[in-house]
Amino acid sequence: MTALRRLHTGYGQSPWLDNLTRGYLRDGTLARMVADGIRGVTANPTIFARAIVGSADYDEQFAALTAAGRPLEDAYWQLVVDDIVAALAVLRPVFDASGGTDGFASVEVAADLARDTPATLVAARALHERIAAPNLFVKIPATAAGVPAIRSMIAEGRSVNITLIFSLARYEQVIEAYLAGLEALAARGGDPARVRSVASFFVSRVDTEVDRRLDAVGTPEALALRGRAAIAQAKLAYRLFRERFAGERWELLAELGAHPQRPLWASTSTKNPAYPDTRYVDELIGPNTVNTLPEATIAAFTDHGTLARTIDTGVDEAAAAMRRLAAVGVDLDDVGTALEDQGVAAFHASHRQVLAVLAAKADQLSHR
Repeated sequence: MTALRRLHTGYGQSPWLDNLTRGYLRDGTLARMVADGIRGVTANPTIFARAIVGSADYDEQFAALTAAGRPLEDAYWQLVVDDIVAALAVLRPVFDASGGTDGFASVEVAADLARDTPATLVAARALHERIAAPNLFVKIPATAAGVPAIRSMIAEGRSVNITLIFSLARYEQVIEAYLAGLEALAARGGDPARVRSVASFFVSRVDTEVDRRLDAVGTPEALALRGRAAIAQAKLAYRLFRERFAGERWELLAELGAHPQRPLWASTSTKNPAYPDTRYVDELIGPNTVNTLPEATIAAFTDHGTLARTIDTGVDEAAAAMRRLAAVGVDLDDVGTALEDQGVAAFHASHRQVLAVLAAKADQLSHR
């Protein structure tokens, strides 16, 4: 049994692939990864930009779309949707076999909508209706404007992946949006059992930003905390998950068939070469969680990762580390806000990049 399969069968964590390219769909790479234990796929504007810009796999379809007079933005979304639809087909057996727990592919609403609740709702509904597959997750960023959109989507009975969560404060708002959305859905006679959701809590980027701030503080107490923040915060997020998906409020929803919104660990490649390359897998293993992994991290974990339940060990120490970080002047809520802004900006930049490349291709085609 592969390490990825053991991660799921032995420890209740679902490994997903944090990448999607047309080449993987055409040559069977994604299907082989699913056979090895990958149980879902996540994508974002940066992943699609890298895929479209980095290969000729999309050129033929793009040329046909251009020849048909499709606007640039529409052509881009057709390329994206076709990849997602193909990935959903590969993953559908996993979805069916898991009773709808896994087998999802995620596509994100346009990054320039992250601060606009009504526009996010329009875009998210349009993606769900355009693709119309039960194993589709539409990704909505956990910005201040995104949180009410999350509640509305859940209240409409639509499955969503909440992305760009960087702080415990925002994560608590996301959980509340999910619970309130389920309650609203049930109140109008909808079926909560048909809704699935994951909350994508970003990990390694937290260490990158916190370590930068600790270096700036420069005291021995501060420097001793480098590399501690991300894992500590994730462990506390899991504790919050266990607390909020228990008790009378949750039990009433569970009796109606509602499913917990699983935490998904994102940004799990190690950015600092001084840290172990499987750090954000080894230390975050536990039931009812997802870890979405780039290929290099999958290879590293398969080769030398450690299989053990770790997500709910050392929680008191994690809380103590968070207090120590505050004591040396690192505000984790401020870190979360900064990283959220950076994440939205990075996705927007990726979208602009791919449109610029497609515009250049369209210009070349028009002069042939």
